[in-house]
Amino acid sequence: MVEVLAPRAGVIHLDTHAVAWLYAGDLARFPQPVREVLEEEELIVSPIVELELQLLYEIRRIADPGRTILDDLIGRIGLRVSSAPFHRVVAAAAKLEWTRDPFDRLIVGQALDDAARLVTRDRAIRAHYRAAFWARDRSR
Repeated sequence: MVEVLAPRAGVIHLDTHAVAWLYAGDLARFPQPVREVLEEEELIVSPIVELELQLLYEIRRIADPGRTILDDLIGRIGLRVSSAPFHRVVAAAAKLEWTRDPFDRLIVGQALDDAARLVTRDRAIRAHYRAAFWARDRSR
């Protein structure tokens, strides 16, 4: 289990699916405790989220390109893209041997480098990154 010893208060990273659902206005997909966090905290994404969204667009799983989605959410809800140096994110991600998914590794690596909690429905991430949460424990 990877742990952030003291997650920064007021800062939440978002997994790719959370960004797609926010863009679509599909708030019903989020449990109520997560919706509250989304309204209360500063929302941040890893730059790799844009690439994952772009790939989902290219295979027609979502309707709009990654840049369009991020630009919209930056303007509409004040979403911020993390500026942590890529070499530090990769170094953190390289230690996450519990998954072979490069997107998951970089998203968690980014949250680790930013000492942030991570909103994700992904059970594997939640099982291995103590600061990841969905519905049950938003205080991590």
